[in-house]
Amino acid sequence: MASIMLSRLSANTRSLASATRFYATAPSTYQRRSVVRKAPATTSSAAPGRANPSTVDTIPNTADEVDVPSEAYAMPAESVPSSSALRPSAAPAPESVVPVPFADSSAIGGSSKDPSTPDWSRSYFGLSTAPFPKEAADILMAPIDPLDVEMKPDGLIYLPEIKYRRILNRAFGPGGWGLAPRGETNVSQKVVSREYALICLGRLVGIARGEQEFFDQNGIATATEAAKSNALMRCCKDLGIASELWDPRFIREFKAKHCIEVFVEDSRTKKKKKLWRRKDQPPFGYPYTET
Repeated sequence: MASIMLSRLSANTRSLASATRFYATAPSTYQRRSVVRKAPATTSSAAPGRANPSTVDTIPNTADEVDVPSEAYAMPAESVPSSSALRPSAAPAPESVVPVPFADSSAIGGSSKDPSTPDWSRSYFGLSTAPFPKEAADILMAPIDPLDVEMKPDGLIYLPEIKYRRILNRAFGPGGWGLAPRGETNVSQKVVSREYALICLGRLVGIARGEQEFFDQNGIATATEAAKSNALMRCCKDLGIASELWDPRFIREFKAKHCIEVFVEDSRTKKKKKLWRRKDQPPFGYPYTET
């Protein structure tokens, strides 16, 4: 029995030895590469990036290589000004306002050809320097005569521009006032406009833009003159001339007392509508017929 066990044990050992494999590896031939350090590039006198690819400019890349001047360490800890330094200083005393003499008008837009004469296309000489004499002020602000007020068929009341000119002539005398253009004439498809300045006794009084519609190219010249008259009427508001015409209460009372609204028929189209006229004016004529 023992011999049988020994024979089996020896057989198992031989089978194990035959199943085992041995691998032979070649010896390692890897060699560690050595780091080759390049010598630092020489500093070139050429400016950086000036088309010289072979030049390498040395730039510090660490904090130790940055050259900090010694003055930087001597700065105070607080570089922000204190609140006392930010406190506003006392305002200067206002200077007394003295009107500029007429001879010194070149400082406020005088003409380049004659500095003693204001360039009214851009000057504001004399504006609100002093009131006009009482005699002139009484004429300018006198109540308007109801007989001078006209009415348009649409119900708008107005003072004809010739009445404004007469009032100015009585207040300042002929030649004592004038209109000075302050820009070029603007002509659109249907409207002509231009800005004017009203000058009285050598002083600027008011600025306004006048406008007028036109329906034909041949009527531009007439519309330009009408725009000038419209600017005069608007400038005269600053002098108090006919200021009642912009007072809604006066307009209502005037229309109730002096005007009437009537029905008319257009003989061309047979259409009826309402139109306004003064009571002391005759009925509407052709093509309208009052009904």
